[in-house]
Amino acid sequence: MSFVHLHVHTEYSLLDGLNKIKNLVSTIKDMGMNSLAITDHGNMYGAIEFYKACQKADIKPIIGCETYLAPNGRLDKTSTNRHNQHLILLAKNQQGYKNLMKLVSISHIEGFYYKPRIDWETLKKYSNGLICTSACIEGEIPQLILNDNYDQAKIRAKDFQNLFGEDYYLEIQRHPNLDGQEKANEGIIKISRELGIPLVATNDAHYLKKEDAFAQDVLMMINTQTTINDSKRLTMINIPDFYIKSPEEMAEQFADYPDALENTQKIADKCQLEIELGKWYFPKFKLPPNKTAEETLHDLVFQRAKKHYGKLTPEVKERLNYELNVINPKGYAAYFLIMYDFICWTEKHNTPTNTRGSAGGCLVAFVLGITSVDPLIYQLPFERFLNKDRPSPPDIDLDVADDKRQSMLYHIIEQYGQDAVAQICTFGRMMAKGAIRDTARVLGYEYAVGDRISKIIPLGSQGFPMSIDKALNTTPELKQMYDTDADAKKIIDTAKQIEGCARHISVHACAIVISPTTITDFSPVQTETGGDKPITQYEMHACEDVGLIKYDILGIRNLSFLGQSVLNVKKNRGLDIDIRKIPLDNQKTFDMLSSGNTMGVFQLAGEGMTKWIKELKPNRVEDLMAMVALYRPGPMAIIPEYIARKNDPSKVSYFDPKMEKFLQSSYGLLVYQDDCLYTAIELAGYNWVEVDKFRKAIGKKIPEEMAAQKEKFISGCIANGYTKTKAEEIFKLIEPFTSYGFNKAHAASYGMLAYRTAYMKANFPAEYMCALLTAESGDTETITDGVNECRHLGIIVNPPDINKSDSGFEMEKNPESLEGTAIRFGLSAIKNVGNAAIDNILAERNKNGPFLSVSDFCIRVDSQKVNKRVLESLIKVGALDQFGERNAILASLDKIRSDCEKLNSKKNSGQFSLFDSPHESGDKISAPPDQFLNVEPMSESQRLIMEKELIGVFVTENPINKILQPFLDLDLPKIEEISQKPNDSPIKTVAVIKKFKTILTKKNNAKMAFVTLEDETGSIEAVIFPKIYDKVSDLLEENKAVYIEGKINIRDDNPSILVDVLTNQVPENSSKYDFVINIPKTATQNQLMKLNSLLKNNPNGHRGLIILPNGKNLPLSYGVNYNQELQEQIDSILLSNPS
Repeated sequence: MSFVHLHVHTEYSLLDGLNKIKNLVSTIKDMGMNSLAITDHGNMYGAIEFYKACQKADIKPIIGCETYLAPNGRLDKTSTNRHNQHLILLAKNQQGYKNLMKLVSISHIEGFYYKPRIDWETLKKYSNGLICTSACIEGEIPQLILNDNYDQAKIRAKDFQNLFGEDYYLEIQRHPNLDGQEKANEGIIKISRELGIPLVATNDAHYLKKEDAFAQDVLMMINTQTTINDSKRLTMINIPDFYIKSPEEMAEQFADYPDALENTQKIADKCQLEIELGKWYFPKFKLPPNKTAEETLHDLVFQRAKKHYGKLTPEVKERLNYELNVINPKGYAAYFLIMYDFICWTEKHNTPTNTRGSAGGCLVAFVLGITSVDPLIYQLPFERFLNKDRPSPPDIDLDVADDKRQSMLYHIIEQYGQDAVAQICTFGRMMAKGAIRDTARVLGYEYAVGDRISKIIPLGSQGFPMSIDKALNTTPELKQMYDTDADAKKIIDTAKQIEGCARHISVHACAIVISPTTITDFSPVQTETGGDKPITQYEMHACEDVGLIKYDILGIRNLSFLGQSVLNVKKNRGLDIDIRKIPLDNQKTFDMLSSGNTMGVFQLAGEGMTKWIKELKPNRVEDLMAMVALYRPGPMAIIPEYIARKNDPSKVSYFDPKMEKFLQSSYGLLVYQDDCLYTAIELAGYNWVEVDKFRKAIGKKIPEEMAAQKEKFISGCIANGYTKTKAEEIFKLIEPFTSYGFNKAHAASYGMLAYRTAYMKANFPAEYMCALLTAESGDTETITDGVNECRHLGIIVNPPDINKSDSGFEMEKNPESLEGTAIRFGLSAIKNVGNAAIDNILAERNKNGPFLSVSDFCIRVDSQKVNKRVLESLIKVGALDQFGERNAILASLDKIRSDCEKLNSKKNSGQFSLFDSPHESGDKISAPPDQFLNVEPMSESQRLIMEKELIGVFVTENPINKILQPFLDLDLPKIEEISQKPNDSPIKTVAVIKKFKTILTKKNNAKMAFVTLEDETGSIEAVIFPKIYDKVSDLLEENKAVYIEGKINIRDDNPSILVDVLTNQVPENSSKYDFVINIPKTATQNQLMKLNSLLKNNPNGHRGLIILPNGKNLPLSYGVNYNQELQEQIDSILLSNPS
């Protein structure tokens, strides 16, 4: 007898299902079943993944959902209507599938109240094509039976029968020890026999195997935020029966009702749903009369090209026609027209854009303004983006200013219809570290237990998340804990079972879909958590599978202040800047970058990148593009050679003369992934379709595919006249770079944006920095860096002022500031000063002029909105300094406010007499003169503390910066940055000695010191052991600037520095090199060869200097992955006895 599971929950019954779809389908296949249903709670999140997995395994997929039915209607969101009734719906055909998507969407958008709910009204409207079963004992029919209301249960069963006809079934389950199960079954079977409604047997499966019951219980505890010690928690651990049972188990369990088993197959046979996958449905674009999308795109492209280039060269015409001959026959014209519509909106609303990925190789996209880099100038291939044999549609990732993204989405909704646009969902999952912490918590362990295990698990890399199994295999400390600690083993074993499960739904950072009809024709939707915007229930790949066209629109902060800086220039200087037409050879820009002044420049602002940029001394945009591509693990090792070849053309060489064609701009070096692809095309005879497969095979690192590609590559080279040896050398050269190399079009786009931000900063510094500070106003760290950068540039940053400040940062004239423009802090930067207070202050000031005194301010503003707490914050940061000393105002504030409130009260009640006239004039009250108490003024240190507390930065210049002035050119990491480094990381920094304490060691009574170091970003403890103390004790002095080298030591989560070097002088080469190796006089040639081999086998971006015994300096021509472990290996080589 055949049996089909029709009531099954996967991991997408979030934190209530343990079944991973791949494992579930595999198990069903192994058990010999031919069909399987998915019925997750209230959603269809996993439907497409499930459908594809079943098809691949030759299992019939049945798409369903266990819905919630609201007894009093979906719109009644009161406590009396909170208990919902479960109902299973299965899609019989395409109509049923579409109706199921409608119902699930309605349950979330209209009916959500604790759970997504439908009601009888919507069920009747969208019942066509659906099979309905009465569900578990939480269903309406079982609940009526359990409440001894058999007659009503029978009536409701009849209602369902009338609605669904032969497609309504009464569901029976047998879970031993489940309260009410047998009583419900008895009533259901009786109704079945009396009304002729067929029975169906199910098992309400939530996990795969019986032994998974405990892991399922852990999931439930995570879901309900309880622990194993909570006696009243929701649990099914005593009924470990909700698993995928074999047909034999089900046959034995329901031997007395064989028809209930047979009906599972009958239902499966009824379900003939076929979901069309892989076909694309482009949104409808409003076209000019009597024109097709293809004609419209062709005309628009050539019109825009003439506007950009003037006269069109044969090269431009040929490239545009070539690209259009790929785009138009594939039906992609509408996609480009829609992207062009997005760009038109951004241009109209002064919103700069940028693109990511291979779209930069498309000239059509460039002339339409979609991309920012001319592919003809920078040799960017179109075929990497689109070619005639590529099966998937174009995918252009568009970056916009983050403060304009939401407005742009509103435009898209208005343009294409609210029901046709949605953001794409994504799922947060139980990753290794989180699974450990959650498991330990719900199993009743103290937080420290789970935290300790979790911290041992290494971080994964992008695209390759760390798993618990992988951590056990690669981390000896974790493996030892697992083998020796019973509690750790229990936690880890349980966490492995829930690891990877979907935990919650969220919104994709940038992806949206636009449908040619309503979205729910393609995907169910719901409202984003905590918001009001619609999101799909299908994740990105599933949306593409069902034919929805995805548009990636990502908000980028740098674009916000780039756009605002252009507006600031217009406002301050009256100049119109077209950011797409700025000169690309601006010497001021390259001089600024070469000096290391990179703060606020896109992609170039980090400490490590800045060091390379200073050494590179870029003089063309291509240099910035190359640095964007190379400054990453792996390629970073090439940077020193790139710089050497740029500075000395005689060092430029090519592995093969044919490679000069595409490596000339990078001085003969492989810089981009595209360089490897061109090598395969030019030397091995690949075409673009083949080379794309080559790229993917190498990137995935699948041995079989890599071996096949290597054979094909070598054969191609031999066919083109190379020897097998030479061919193998070429493959060995490009193989590693193919997997980690950077897309050239992506690097070009980001390099261009880096140049544009640098150009605005170099040529319009005050306008740019004001825009940056405004955009980053919520980020204290960046504001601190920004204010310090302004001071470094000579731009005065003035404190908040109630008569001069706006809400955000503003420019103001000041002849003492750089180029006569200063920046004023905004009131919104002050803690405790909210929008209501700011709006009231600005409205009153704009209406009746500047405030004349503290009393005048208190009388004129709304004391409810500008309350005492707001006033104190304004005073403490100096916003009222023009009226008096801060401590004096604070001490007198209560009296001033009281007097002003009395005057306002008199005015409001009409109690002024003739003798009150000095303080009133018409409808206005004249403020009495300020009378401040005579108190001790606020000290400089107190002012700094108040500013730091309430604004997050020192508005009055921090004295620490003055003390550190001799070291400012070093560009070393700040304390805040080095505090985040891992244990044993080598560090270099400069700081001020805040205090120090000298002690004697117990071992030999030697002196050592504990030192508190401080800079403008924070403080850190440093330890100076006796050996170093003897050399530096004379330098230990409070408020003294020192240069430090050492390594990070972390104990109990608190970082400190173990000092190796402490000096008050700037060490030679300290900023130029990341590490220095002194070669001892006893070193042999063999040791030096071993050292050279060790360094070359550890490539990365750290620059090193070798100092020979004769004092000669030898800078390394390659980058090294320098760390404490490598230093120990260096010491092992150089300090060992020569052999």
